[in-house]
Parts: sequence; structure tokens; C-alpha cells
Amino acid sequence: MRERKDFCTECRRETSYTLKKIKINQTIREKEYTFEITAAFCNECGGEMGIPGLMDYNVKEMDEQYRKAEEIITVEDIERLMKLYNIGKAPLSLALGFGEVTITRYLAGQVPSKEYSDIMLHALASASYMKELLDQNREKIGETAYKKAYTAATQLENLYVAVPVELLAVIAYIFSALHEVTPLTLQKLLYYIQGNYAAIYDKPLFDAPCEAWVHGPVYRNVYNLFRDFKYNPIDDDRFVPLKESALPLTPEAKEVVDRVLDTFGMYSGKVLESITHKETPWLDARKGFLPDETSHAEISLDAMKAYFKNVDEKYNIRTEDGLREYIATMI
Repeated sequence: MRERKDFCTECRRETSYTLKKIKINQTIREKEYTFEITAAFCNECGGEMGIPGLMDYNVKEMDEQYRKAEEIITVEDIERLMKLYNIGKAPLSLALGFGEVTITRYLAGQVPSKEYSDIMLHALASASYMKELLDQNREKIGETAYKKAYTAATQLENLYVAVPVELLAVIAYIFSALHEVTPLTLQKLLYYIQGNYAAIYDKPLFDAPCEAWVHGPVYRNVYNLFRDFKYNPIDDDRFVPLKESALPLTPEAKEVVDRVLDTFGMYSGKVLESITHKETPWLDARKGFLPDETSHAEISLDAMKAYFKNVDEKYNIRTEDGLREYIATMI
């Protein structure tokens, strides 16, 4: 690794330096904030050094932390808003009820007011709300821009119709908790979440049929939602509203989901698939079918519940250690 070097004003010569995080206090609009920023320190005298570009980076760090603290929309999310609804800067400004150049200023770095930020975040989370705004300001933005944005909003609104809201809440939570999720991994995690929850609480977490496909348990409507990603991580701006608008999980559901993600979530979709192929719910539902034969036979909730109750008796699925022990025996 190449050593970082620059001129140290204390040593009066070029020296190596180390980047460290430090905390600083700043007052913004009469309110004090503590920001964690990056600073450079000389490896010889220990003094702080001024490195080219670091001040601009600090401004970006503080901007991100301020927006997070005040729940202010980011520049990236404003760009997503434009992309989601297929609308330009000026038409978006007018559609939201702002001045024509407002979005342009925000994209250049100006921090929105909380009121305007909330409007944009609401539009990002709800296609229905965006359609209301478009209708209210139709005359201002022009017919062409209106039709393009309204069509995009309608398509986004219809994207999740076939998936129950409780299931969408679990999916949104998984997206927030894990860095990368492929459709295969998602399907298996949903299966283990449903099975564990049903075994512990004697009822399903979400109302959706699970089918015994060639590559393991599958929720068909979820498959249809993410099928275009195939074996690749799910990464599409269309799914940003899912994270923003999903229902919060109950404490019981969150506990089960967290436990499954912290254990089963450590493995790839292919590993999880191989485990499901050794479990009786999938095996029983696949009876009579060839290994590569398409099947939409349902894995009943009763079968899942009974199986994971037996796993619970032997390993204690209410603990991470119990689930890890179970996984180890199945790999």
C-alpha cells in the first residue's frame, strides 16, 4: 500500500500522515451539533495537517450527518425522485409546489427546509401522493411532463399490488439490514423467517403461499416482483419507495427476522437452497416430481410449522446459537 505523504507545517518538510476520525461541534441555525469528520495527523510530530481536498470532504461528511440528524432528504434521493417519476428538474419543482429553480438549487447542494424535505420524502415513499401533487399542479408543469410522470407513478403504484403489506414490510427490513440481497437469497430468508415465526407464535407472519420449486421454497408473487435480477443483487431505484413506505415490524417479528438474518443471512442463496433440499417441508411437497421438473406444489404452513417446532425442540430456534448449530448440521 502506497504511503500517504504531504507537507507538515510543524516539521517543515514532507512527512507521512494517518487519517483519523475526530469530533467537532458546530452551531447551525442556533442549534449545536457534534459531527464526526476525517482529519490528517503527522506520523512524526503528531500535529494536524491540512491535506488538499480534505476540507471539501469534511463539508460533505457534515452535510450527510446534518441531513440524517434532521431527517432531511439527500441529493441522491432527490435524483432518485426525478428518475422514479421520469421528470426533469423544473417540472418536478412545479409538481411539488415549489419555485421553478428550487430542485436545481437543492441538487447543487443547498439544504432544503424541513417542510420541503418532508414533501419530497413523502413523494419518494408514495406514488399515490406523487399522483395527487401532479394532479394539483398539472397546469403548471405542462401536459407532456405530466403524462410521463403520471404514467411512471402509476406503474410504480402497481408494482407491489400483488404482495401482501406484511410481506412487503419483511422484505423492506431485509433490504435495510443486508448489504446485498439476490432474489434466491431473499426467497430462502423469507421461508426461514416464516417457518421460525410460525413455530414460535403458532401463526404466520405474513399471508402468502409458499411453493416447492426446483431451487427450493419460493413465494411466487415475490419472485415475479424481482425476477429480472435473476442471480444478481436486487438494486433498482424502483424499490427505494418500498424501504420508505413499508409498515414497521412488530417487536416479535423484528426479533425473529433479526435472528434469521444474523444466522441464515450469513450464507449465500445457493447454500440456503442446499439446506432447504434436506428439509422435509420441501422434500414432501416435491414427492412425485423429477429433480428438474417444474412444480407449483404448495409447502403448507402446517408442514413448515411442524418441522420448525421439531427443530426448536432439538436446537432451540429462539436463540442464535441454536440456529447456528442447526445450520452447521445441515451444511
